[in-house]
Amino acid sequence: ERGTYKGLVEKGKTGGLSYIKKLGVNAVELLPSQEFANIEIPFNKELRGKLNTWNPYERNHWGYMTAAFFAPESYYSENIRSLKWNSWSGTDAKAVTDFKDMVKAFHKEGIAVIMDVVYNHLSEYEFGNLKEIDKEYYFRLNEQGNFIAESGCGNDLRTEAPMLRRLIVESILYWMKEYHIDGFRFDLGKLIDWETIETIIYEAKKINPDVVFVCEPWGGGYDPAGFSLRGWGAWNDQIRNGIKGENPFNGLGWIFGQWYGNNNPQRIKSYVNGTLVNDTLGLFQKPHHSVNYLESHDGYTLGDFIRIATKHVKQDEVIKDVDSFVKLTPLQLKLNKLGALFLFTSRGITMIHSGQEFARTKVIPYNINVPDPHKGMIDHNSYEKDNETNYINYNHSEINKELFDYYKGLIELRKKYHAFRRAKYEDVVFHDVKGNPFAISYELKYKDEHFFVAMNANPQLAQQINLPKGEWEILVGPTKAGTKPIKVVKNKIEIEPTSGFVLKKK
Repeated sequence: ERGTYKGLVEKGKTGGLSYIKKLGVNAVELLPSQEFANIEIPFNKELRGKLNTWNPYERNHWGYMTAAFFAPESYYSENIRSLKWNSWSGTDAKAVTDFKDMVKAFHKEGIAVIMDVVYNHLSEYEFGNLKEIDKEYYFRLNEQGNFIAESGCGNDLRTEAPMLRRLIVESILYWMKEYHIDGFRFDLGKLIDWETIETIIYEAKKINPDVVFVCEPWGGGYDPAGFSLRGWGAWNDQIRNGIKGENPFNGLGWIFGQWYGNNNPQRIKSYVNGTLVNDTLGLFQKPHHSVNYLESHDGYTLGDFIRIATKHVKQDEVIKDVDSFVKLTPLQLKLNKLGALFLFTSRGITMIHSGQEFARTKVIPYNINVPDPHKGMIDHNSYEKDNETNYINYNHSEINKELFDYYKGLIELRKKYHAFRRAKYEDVVFHDVKGNPFAISYELKYKDEHFFVAMNANPQLAQQINLPKGEWEILVGPTKAGTKPIKVVKNKIEIEPTSGFVLKKK
């Protein structure tokens, strides 16, 4: 049952729900789970005027080619474990009950379920879809009558069309009513018109006032502020690029002791405080509109980004021993921890990608019978690979157990103490750190909770920090994180390069 809805929540397994409970998160976000075109055009063959020269795997594994907005993906049913070209799948509707049972199992453990949904374009390969019904009505076309493709996926939906708007809204309401989905993440949200966005909010909140809506605030533009004005959360790519960097070859960020783009100490403080509009270049009306992340399905994993940036592997290097490769060096471990510490102590919503907590790698299998010139190399765009590139190897969580335990401790800390989630703007007080622009320290208060956070991203210099008066319990240090005091200190603390602390007033 591995790789199925049922397998995801099967008890007593190394991965899945048991692992998620152990990690301690309170919500899961599924990649697209509405029925999608899992099979690509046969490689180097033509279908409906398209010649597949780009995808030798002949798969769309991530699911961003939706075919049916009201049906769960049948490939993840326990009854279907193989797909064949020009054949049916899902005719027994077992995916419906399997999906419902999966959601119930998560809810039973107090874990919310959020779905990634794609309403900006459709699969290009389905017969009987909206193209055949009324291409001119349902799709955005140019003056020549051809599909506009700002999504990069061949055909952008005309969401402003009243009946398409109705279809999208009713699809959302259906998943809420029938499957009890708690929230939705919209792919390329800026391709959805504002009236449709506002209608979704209005109708969905009638069913569940606490329904979660987040999006990629790009695609046909860039407008996190517009979504925030309407109460939506948005992926904060500024914090992603500012803290980690934009690419591991020549665009490194703060955790490496470098400034990417227009970042500076003031921007780092803004990220801590929710990237709010009252700060320079801020985006959001409220901190919980900022979805803070360093890794998602797109791009390199944070672990691989750091491996490349630290010259542990070359861009085109073939890796045959993945178990040895995944083991972090001491420096890589420190960089992963510092990124995690920044995420979990910043105001906003914290999102991690599955496997980030043990520095997951995405190495394309070396011995596969596919004409891929990149076999054995690290992948940064694994959308088409239904193989070990995307499969999560939970044994690697034991190889990098110190990092896993660190993430687990940070999650426990953030869940236990309200200050990290509910503190107001004025409750975050920054302290000056002279002579080291890559060091930051601040006090954080909420009711009777009083914390002090200090981080040093300088790769060369240790930093001595003066503590506020009183005794302070170290809850997070260079090696451990959690809610149990490691040590009690006062007056001063020294932070090693590429590390940080969280202290609680005793």
